[in-house]
Amino acid sequence: MRSRILLADDHRIVAEGMRSLLEPEFELIGIVEDGRALLAAAEKFRPDVIIADISMPLLNGIEAVRQIKKTDKGVKVIFLTMHPDVTYAVSAMEAGALGYVLKHSAPSELTAAVRQVLRGKTYITPLLEGEVMLSPKKGSIERREESSHLTKRQREVLQLLAEGYLGKEIASMLNISTRTVEYHKYKMMKDVGIKTVADLIRYAVKHNIVSE
Repeated sequence: MRSRILLADDHRIVAEGMRSLLEPEFELIGIVEDGRALLAAAEKFRPDVIIADISMPLLNGIEAVRQIKKTDKGVKVIFLTMHPDVTYAVSAMEAGALGYVLKHSAPSELTAAVRQVLRGKTYITPLLEGEVMLSPKKGSIERREESSHLTKRQREVLQLLAEGYLGKEIASMLNISTRTVEYHKYKMMKDVGIKTVADLIRYAVKHNIVSE
């Protein structure tokens, strides 16, 4: 029986290209285009492997995977991304991913990564593998400390603020009140000693709490 793969990428052309690459060997059970759709599809289909971008609307890939891994520890995750940044790669692995592949890599690298993670092994693109393995643990600890005081809901609100959504829009998407959105926003600003939403977003991007 072929392994079942769920694909998450908001660029449809990229997703369709990956479909043609993966389908000869694996069963592609779905393609979603944002982080919240990924949460729903992962719960519905229970794939063997998730291939996800980091920068996606509504909920970034790293936060989506962090939430998925809480309920489905067995699912294997590969990030396929444009970000050649070791800090993103380390954050991805800390969220529970086993693979990290760059979009401009050779197509054969993605299929090799899928085979590797299905065996329970880690696959990091050769361009970053050495840096990720040598990445100072201090940096990892600092990243966890920066985001550890944020609740799951606060990270969701923060991602949507970073994407430019207004309070009423965020409230509707998350099925909460506008007042609750404002509470989370000002609580985060107070906790990190920041005065404006723009500075809060810059802080979140800098510490990889949300994706750019």
